[in-house]
Amino acid sequence: MTDTEREVRAVAERAQDAAADLAPLSRGVKDTALHALADALVKRADEITEANTRDVERARSEGTSPSMIDRLTLTPARIEQIADAVRAVADLPDPVGESVRGGVLPNGLDLRQIRVPLGVIGIIYEGRPNVTVDAAALCLKSGNASLLRGSSSAYDSNAVIVQVLRDALAETGVPVDAVQMVPGRGRDSSAALMRARGLVDVLIPRGGSSLIQAVVRDSTVPVIETGEGLCHVYVDADADLDKALAIATNAKVQRCSVCNSAETLLVHQDVADAFLPRVLEELAGEGVTVHGDEKVAAAAAGTPVEVVPATDEDWSTEYLSLDLAVRVVPDIDTALAHIRKHSTQHTEAIVTDSLKASRYFVARVDSAAVMVNASTRFTDGGEFGFGAEIGISTQKLHARGPMGLPELTSTKYVVTGDGHVR
Repeated sequence: MTDTEREVRAVAERAQDAAADLAPLSRGVKDTALHALADALVKRADEITEANTRDVERARSEGTSPSMIDRLTLTPARIEQIADAVRAVADLPDPVGESVRGGVLPNGLDLRQIRVPLGVIGIIYEGRPNVTVDAAALCLKSGNASLLRGSSSAYDSNAVIVQVLRDALAETGVPVDAVQMVPGRGRDSSAALMRARGLVDVLIPRGGSSLIQAVVRDSTVPVIETGEGLCHVYVDADADLDKALAIATNAKVQRCSVCNSAETLLVHQDVADAFLPRVLEELAGEGVTVHGDEKVAAAAAGTPVEVVPATDEDWSTEYLSLDLAVRVVPDIDTALAHIRKHSTQHTEAIVTDSLKASRYFVARVDSAAVMVNASTRFTDGGEFGFGAEIGISTQKLHARGPMGLPELTSTKYVVTGDGHVR
């Protein structure tokens, strides 16, 4: 066992002890602790921004893109927003102890299935130091100890943030080791966390496709896949084209670098002649590069819009940029076949005034979220009314879609008898 593995296992063991003490705590104790965390973040904002400045300067010197630097950057205003998000988590209902189902069995045994914390949750994530706070707060509220492994690009920021959170916890009834930063900057520390089966109950990767797939491939700890989103918008033959224009544009440009932005637009051939010139002009005005098939290129002829010929790779690319693949399809079944082949099972949308078409689409799309006459950008814990999320799960076991507090719990059965024997 390497020194890194020993260090990671040591923090995981402390997290196990903390999780055991955290699980039975009342909502009041946890909410008081969350408010203490929020207050500490604001009070010590100068320390956090000073550390963040070092991360940002290092990122700039390494040629990091402006969009990634923006994600990395913390300001006093952003820290205040992060603190407000923690307070919002405190206001959410506590899922721990909730009775999922149960009753008295014919033999007189009282059976209850109740929600309980998962235990120790490891989060491996990229770039954004706000995730450090979000993950810690959501795990604490749901009674879980968190092991936080951010990227090396935000190491200084994360280290100070975690210390601020731990110092605040020391003044509450919550064990300090409920929030810990995984030691080490290199990939060996992530690898050690992924191999800590028996000490870590679940891993949640948050980031790009390469990170998620690496964790899924290499981890011996159970993994909940999140984030990778190759989302589609299908404009049906019976679509209201004004609605379709607004939805397709919003889904791509409102925030193009996130997992619920649209990457492919499918247009029914019956409305292509009327719709494509409008949407292509609108997208071009927003700075979008269109990767289109021959029919899309033909629709752009005679206009100032340039269409890049789409390749097979385009249909399977999560751009996370102002790029959009556009295809004309002969019918809804072809659209569905395209989605089945290329989707990452995150979010798909149909724009149609046909109840029959919408029901047909919803019944046949196998993704975590299906939108009818709404933008893919609504797949979000906050937008769904969950208050917060730790990620958007694209797998099918235990949790699927935006993961709020209930998704950070498991269940156990409590059976009460009166001397019953079998």
